[in-house]
Amino acid sequence: MFAKPFRVKSNTVIKGSDRRKLKTDVSNAFPALSAEDINELVPSKEELNVVKIYAHKGDAVTLYVLHKNPMFFEVEKQLYPTVYTLWRHPDLLQTFITWPAVLQKLAGGADLMLPGVVVPTAGLPQVKKGERCSVSMVKNRAPVAVGTATMSTSDMCELGMKGRGVSILHTYMDNLWGFGDKTGPPSILPVESEGNAEGEMEGEEQDVGECEGEPEGDPEGDLSPDPLCPNLQELSLAPKEGVEEQGEEEEREEKEDQECGDEDVEEEDSRSPQEQMDALLLQCFLHALKSKVKKSELPLLTSTFLRNHMITCCPSGKQLDLKKSSYKKLSKFLQCMQQQHHLLKVKELSKGVESIVEVAWKHPELRSFSPPEDSPKEEGPTESNGESDHPYHPPEIIALYSVSARLQPLFEDSQKRKGAVLSAGEVRTIITEYVKKNELVDEINKNYVTINPILCDCLLEKSEYQEVDKLKWDDLFSRTLDRMQHCHQLVFPGRQPIIRKGHLEPIDLSVASRGSNKKVTLIKNLELYGLDPAAIAGVLQHRVQASTVLHPIPGSKDRVMIQIQGNQVQQAGKLLLDQYQVPRKYIQGLEKVQKPGKKK
Repeated sequence: MFAKPFRVKSNTVIKGSDRRKLKTDVSNAFPALSAEDINELVPSKEELNVVKIYAHKGDAVTLYVLHKNPMFFEVEKQLYPTVYTLWRHPDLLQTFITWPAVLQKLAGGADLMLPGVVVPTAGLPQVKKGERCSVSMVKNRAPVAVGTATMSTSDMCELGMKGRGVSILHTYMDNLWGFGDKTGPPSILPVESEGNAEGEMEGEEQDVGECEGEPEGDPEGDLSPDPLCPNLQELSLAPKEGVEEQGEEEEREEKEDQECGDEDVEEEDSRSPQEQMDALLLQCFLHALKSKVKKSELPLLTSTFLRNHMITCCPSGKQLDLKKSSYKKLSKFLQCMQQQHHLLKVKELSKGVESIVEVAWKHPELRSFSPPEDSPKEEGPTESNGESDHPYHPPEIIALYSVSARLQPLFEDSQKRKGAVLSAGEVRTIITEYVKKNELVDEINKNYVTINPILCDCLLEKSEYQEVDKLKWDDLFSRTLDRMQHCHQLVFPGRQPIIRKGHLEPIDLSVASRGSNKKVTLIKNLELYGLDPAAIAGVLQHRVQASTVLHPIPGSKDRVMIQIQGNQVQQAGKLLLDQYQVPRKYIQGLEKVQKPGKKK
């Protein structure tokens, strides 16, 4: 409940009758507390505050705060102690024991699964379904979580200690704990004797097979069978297995929704991730040289080779990432292919711009290479050169939106997590379903939507919290899209779609001065549209009969700009619009076309 930040609605001091009522409620909820204990937790003269908050899912929660530490919280008229209270009174609730590795999952919002529960010598705590209970760690009785039992103890045993055991509401290290002074749990030794504690430690370190081989009646064993659960000893003797099963059940949903571009989970590979990426890099390199590159394309920019050839040879479900390889950079990888494998030659034809000038087509390693079955099927080459037999086709450009951390609560019901990429239509559908499901359409005017706590946190500015309680549908959609991370998708014919973050930069045409008032035309961002700058420069040089040079763009990796002598914006624009069919809205600078002089 408090794994994510909450919003404070009000904070007031409890006085007189309200304080006495709280004492009565605490006494009724926790009969084990003495009158002295209650006076300590709810003092008569010290400052005690009641804080009303909204949890991230919209639940209304009341906190009772003493000395800046929340002592109790109330949800649906049910009172629960916080970890700050339980550290003073660790036996206030029935307590389940688990392993330290499970705590991180509980703090992240997961429930306690029964395979992760450790059964002590005295057996499981006796609880009823829905009863308040706490969770502590092995070797420390200080509770670290509070929740409710999802079933009775007898049902847990009948199910063989499988499934969800405790529905967690609050944990050490969550945002409710962070609302206090953020002190850590005290060290409280278990009730068992020191000898038994040592035995438990030895049992934890033992191998599962060795534990199962011990006779049940061994007096040195650290666990004894529970009369209600005859098979609990076997379950408890495999703590590591329990923790793994706990993690598997809790992470099952996380594996279903992966962020855009993540690699798919495949069969186990004994190689390290770096070695696997090196092998994938070599495979795509050989596949591109053998099936994609032609002699007529040489010299070929190394950046174009990577983008238009190697990446298109990557098997479905995998992604090339040079940073995850041992080479880190494309130049180092190609240098290795040149010096050690002698597969190609790379030269710097322009300052800072490398090109492949020669390929060893008859090299045994290249001739013997055959693409794996999962590689993309062979397709006709897509040439960027305007003089080729295969004309360039502009990509289909689609605006997309990624779920941001701020909007994640709004998309939870639709199973869309942070990083999920959606179209504008999908966003509208999800928001519409959310509004209708939560009955937020204004009853008087259907054109307005009532703002609930989640919409307030996600879409409103702080200055609007007290002023705006309704929004028009169009305003609701536009605010949602504005607060999402903008992305775009490029779909080239015969290639896998490419999704990038941010807005798509237009092809930039500009005119600059170079000494003695000489004009030059600069063209940038051609690579984003699958165009080869070297090929474009060659075509323009032939058309306008002017010198062209390629320069690296400062701060950009593997991107270059074309410099052409004179103001050639008109010719460059005509080439891009007519021959390459790039939409006008994606070309910036066409207004810089040189106007003809007036005739006298």
